Amino acid sequence: MRQNKFLIGIIFIITLYAVLINIPSVPLNIHAGPININRTLHPLEFNIHLGPINIVKSFPPKFGLDLSGGTHLVLEADMTGVAESDRKSAFDAAKTVVERRVNLYGLTEPVIQQSKVGNSYRIIAEIPGVTDVHQAVDLIGKTAQLTFREEASESAKVATPSGLLEVWPKETKLTGKQLKKSEVTFDPKTGVPQVSLEFDEAGSKLFSDITSRNIGKTLAIFLDNELLSAPNVSERIDGGKAVINGSFGVDEAKKLSIALNAGALPVPLKPIEERNIGATLGQSSIDKSLLAGGIGLTIIAVFMIVQYGILGIVAVCALVIYTFLTLAIFKIIPVTLTLAGIAGFILSVGMAVDANILIFERMKEERGWGHSFVSALRLGFDRAYPSIRDSNVSSLLTCGILYYFGSGTIRGFAITLAIGILVSLFSAVVITRTFLGMIYKD
Repeated sequence: MRQNKFLIGIIFIITLYAVLINIPSVPLNIHAGPININRTLHPLEFNIHLGPINIVKSFPPKFGLDLSGGTHLVLEADMTGVAESDRKSAFDAAKTVVERRVNLYGLTEPVIQQSKVGNSYRIIAEIPGVTDVHQAVDLIGKTAQLTFREEASESAKVATPSGLLEVWPKETKLTGKQLKKSEVTFDPKTGVPQVSLEFDEAGSKLFSDITSRNIGKTLAIFLDNELLSAPNVSERIDGGKAVINGSFGVDEAKKLSIALNAGALPVPLKPIEERNIGATLGQSSIDKSLLAGGIGLTIIAVFMIVQYGILGIVAVCALVIYTFLTLAIFKIIPVTLTLAGIAGFILSVGMAVDANILIFERMKEERGWGHSFVSALRLGFDRAYPSIRDSNVSSLLTCGILYYFGSGTIRGFAITLAIGILVSLFSAVVITRTFLGMIYKD
């Protein structure tokens, strides 16, 4: 009994937060005698201030290119110097790097496609949520070839941009290929953003050798033949770690780190078409999807209540809670919703009902065999659970396969369906059982 009350409290708190995260911004105007309320309700935001720590987090929905628009880019690969037999593999590798960079920048659903027109190798990128074309080009079009160069003379100290490669003409064997990982850090003395580098075992040895023979000199770090920094080497550096200092903002440092982690492009990419595109489906499709979901939920509710009575009412309540919880999780992660993703969510609603039907039908069988309602309730859940578990595991495996082998909107469908399945399992086994346990007591 105490356990049921505790679970009811947890479910209530979680549901309340889910509802507050999902409520739209709506004006609230109440005038009743001396009471006048003129406010606008907004979705829940976390606003935490603990001394120097300030955490402000909101949960706006994220929509894909088909619902919110974004950036359309056509990039042409420069195959000059690439052998004819190697062009296909270089083209495939370039597409993989572009897709990895977009995915590392945030959870979106990019559409990255290849197109070969004659001798022109093109990559078409559609990126939802990015309305600044130049930002998109900087993110995915940068070659990101990291090199380390040794200085030739004392003139390095008075170098000008026009003669940088002459000042540091000696290219070392240490490049971005030996990079293990890169991340944005902050200088502990100045608080300025910087990009830290960590090399693999081979890179660590190379870096140690390079710094040992350049003590008292500068070591230049170049990205695509542009100087990032040229620190003075005061001692041999072991451990394979380095830092790139520069006039970085946080966003610039993040983009550089992403480009380095995703790897250098095997061939340069030149933008030949850049444009912002509007939503192809837009608010109208979102409204129609919500209407279809509402109609489907209503039909399910009527069926469950007519077929199972009070059990159906409890299942419908659990289904409403499930809907709020799932939508809240989509916002918290956040998941970029496309029309395919919304379809995955609606499909998971039907699967949530399937679990309740399995449990209720099993309870009917237990009642037919002479068990009391309370006993049938316990046995129904216990004996239906293996079937529910196995069906959900097989569905999750399918989602995993779709996510691993798919891309773009297929991955979005797999993510929303998988989240919906996990929440539906919690809804059927925990929420419905707890509610029924409160109604039918021993």
